[in-house]
Amino acid sequence: MTEHLTSARPTDGPEPRRWKILTLVGIAQLMLILDVTVVAIALPHMGADLGLERETLTWVVSGYTLTFGGLLLLGGRAADLFGARRLVLVGLLLFAVSSLVAGLAVSGPMLLGARVTQGLSAAFLSPAALALIVTLFEGDERNKALGIWSALGGSGAALGVLLGGLLTAGPGWPWVFYINVPVGLVLLLTLRTQLPPQSRPAARNPLDVPGAVLVTAATGTLTYALIRAGDQGWATLTTAALVAASAVLYAAFVMRQRTAASPLMDVKLLVRRPVTAGTLLILVATALMIMVFFLGTFYLQGYREHGALTTGLLFLPVALATMAGANTAGRVIGRTGPRMLGTLGLLVAAAGMAVPAFRDGTTAMVIGVAVAAAGTGVVFVVASATALGQIQPHEAGLASGIVSTFHEFGASLGAAVVSSMAAASIAGTDAAGFSRGFATGAVVAAVAAVLAFVITPNPRSE
Repeated sequence: MTEHLTSARPTDGPEPRRWKILTLVGIAQLMLILDVTVVAIALPHMGADLGLERETLTWVVSGYTLTFGGLLLLGGRAADLFGARRLVLVGLLLFAVSSLVAGLAVSGPMLLGARVTQGLSAAFLSPAALALIVTLFEGDERNKALGIWSALGGSGAALGVLLGGLLTAGPGWPWVFYINVPVGLVLLLTLRTQLPPQSRPAARNPLDVPGAVLVTAATGTLTYALIRAGDQGWATLTTAALVAASAVLYAAFVMRQRTAASPLMDVKLLVRRPVTAGTLLILVATALMIMVFFLGTFYLQGYREHGALTTGLLFLPVALATMAGANTAGRVIGRTGPRMLGTLGLLVAAAGMAVPAFRDGTTAMVIGVAVAAAGTGVVFVVASATALGQIQPHEAGLASGIVSTFHEFGASLGAAVVSSMAAASIAGTDAAGFSRGFATGAVVAAVAAVLAFVITPNPRSE
């Protein structure tokens, strides 16, 4: 059962504060997305200060996104059962506290523990915020609101790298975490007064914690297999065993969803064609985005020897291109339809990733990833509009959790794949790994373009 938002307005009229609420929860979502990439520029500095190896540095990114993604379904279900308003406020408080701990970290375990806690709080905050949007907006206004939300996802990630460069080169890498504390507390206090009060759900079914553990363990095992393959090799018995174990855990999760009294995921919802297409698009777009930032950080700072501030500024065209792609997609998707627009966005991303794969140099890399970013900006909008455009209010929390889950899983898998493909280059012993990493991104985008063309429904499809 989902919550009901009530206020002084007529029951059949729109919430008068809806656009202000969208702005506030959009800033909260931007903070969560920034925290995926704001650490990218700071990774070499964290490694030097805390003595962290490549695998640990990869987990600084993947630990957050894995917990974020693995528990998002639990967060989406909790938003439906306990109310999105409550989840937003609790998530903001926990995120601010864990960000403070991350900034104070003096060791790898302390930093990773704080990152996992950040991911936990984000897993409850993000789907609850998106559920508010789906509930408060209707019709064309909902499409516009979802377009704005999608643009935050893509452009926010790009801006995170720029902000990370400014903070790392200025007060130091701990400030990529400290900045969340005042922002989170101000949002918490403001939203307490702006969000309409909510009625209590008539019944509270138990949350499917075993299901959340299974899906998180499955993705964590797969992520570990991909990270480990960078040092131990892809064609090893251990890598194969880890991939097989991940498949078994995913199968166990599906079985759990079919038998649980209150499952995290309605499997029938996931296999709806629009939701399937949207989740594929969000997974690939996020993986490509993280590939660009993870590879680009080590390429520019480690291989090209640019400073943190210069590296952040070099990513400014990437941020602008992402916003331009998302803005353009939001304006034309009603005329072009999602199938052609999503396919075109992925092909543009593939072309952009191919540039630094075949041509060395800072200029080639920046131009290539900016083109790729424009394509992924388009895909982010198409993904959300496709997956959530036909969702009913009582499915808002769950559907939002599914979309956000695949967003974070894409980040985890993208970081793991490129970390392994470019392991030697990240360690500073071989520059060829960067080309392999960008080439992998180009291939992934091209294959996804074909799949998107096949499975994305036409505008009149169900």
